[in-house]
Amino acid sequence: MKSIELFAGAGGLAIATANAGFDHQAVLEWNKNACATICRNKAAGLLHTRDWEVVLGDVSKYDFKQHTGRVEFVSGGPPCQPFSVGGNHRGVDDPRNMFPHAIRAIREIQPKAFLFENVKGLLRKSFANYYAYIIQQLTYPDILRKKNEEWEEHHSRLQKAITSGRRRGTRYNVVFQLLNSADYGVPQRRERVLIVGIRADLGVKFSFPTPTHDADSLFIDQWVTGEYWERHKVVKKKRPQMPTRLHPKVDRLSALLPSIRHQPWRTVRDTISDLPRIAPGQTCEQFPNHFLNPGARAYAGHNGSPMDEPAKTLKAGDHGVPGGENMLRRADGSVRYFSVRECARLQTFPDEWVLEGSWTESMRQLGNAVPVRMATAVATELYCAVKRGDKAKSGIGIS
Repeated sequence: MKSIELFAGAGGLAIATANAGFDHQAVLEWNKNACATICRNKAAGLLHTRDWEVVLGDVSKYDFKQHTGRVEFVSGGPPCQPFSVGGNHRGVDDPRNMFPHAIRAIREIQPKAFLFENVKGLLRKSFANYYAYIIQQLTYPDILRKKNEEWEEHHSRLQKAITSGRRRGTRYNVVFQLLNSADYGVPQRRERVLIVGIRADLGVKFSFPTPTHDADSLFIDQWVTGEYWERHKVVKKKRPQMPTRLHPKVDRLSALLPSIRHQPWRTVRDTISDLPRIAPGQTCEQFPNHFLNPGARAYAGHNGSPMDEPAKTLKAGDHGVPGGENMLRRADGSVRYFSVRECARLQTFPDEWVLEGSWTESMRQLGNAVPVRMATAVATELYCAVKRGDKAKSGIGIS
């Protein structure tokens, strides 16, 4: 199924949608370092990248009409800084707000389906009306905002069209959900908003995939059966002590043990323990981007991620790398920065995927990325739903 990827960044969503079966005709990104990352991996013939046309440029100036009738799927992560909790929170007034151009892509291409992702901050109360406006524009992308019309006025016209049962023009059935990446096997507590739209005339049914991992299963693995520590060959005298306040939880979950069906949340230890240990300033030839920067320090509210839990949310930062979210906290309380390769693993990028740019730029690319594994789960569900719809429409039986 032919597709295009907008706001590709380091390529997390592009890899995920390609994993699901979508065939990118164009991959668009304006940041030179992020574009260099994708181009490097394309030159190496990695994964699905061989046939990607990588476009370095401003999406706001891109002609989407060239893909009308040829591209069936659009995906992307419009820049999250306007809505990020860690940003300046300017939302609709932020010049980096690219949702209008994501909506323009849908209007001009009229794909069968689309998938957009963004930060949890998009759902904050202060952005509630504008977020509803985004969803309604995606529902009826051909109801254009008039020249000099305020967005609130356009929002009102869209509401009237939706409530009146307007049938003319293109309409999409749009759903969205806040997903925790840890629930899909990503070793990181990272919440992202996923927005899915399917063209209404296709009659396709879709629902977000059911979580496969959970915290209770990790608790059982560590504190009820102890299999977690045995798997990692951590001897009893070196295992952390379970806090007293959690003792009642052992009894409750022990009783539920036969009915537990999810896999345990994946931890930092699960993810990086097999990487070679290196000293600050030292590089590793076996794994690209695996080197340590010195200077990590803990401070109030930012004390790193413990080894035996999913990592905290990796962040890009407005002015360099935020210390607390991109650090490992050891058992003795000391901290160090994660290497770029470790962060790539925490975002479930393949080890072969090389990040271009300085340490700060590479970390920024990863801090802005969507976890590949979670996005693959959603994209696969969407791909299969659209394919089922295609078969049903053509009269082909579905097994």
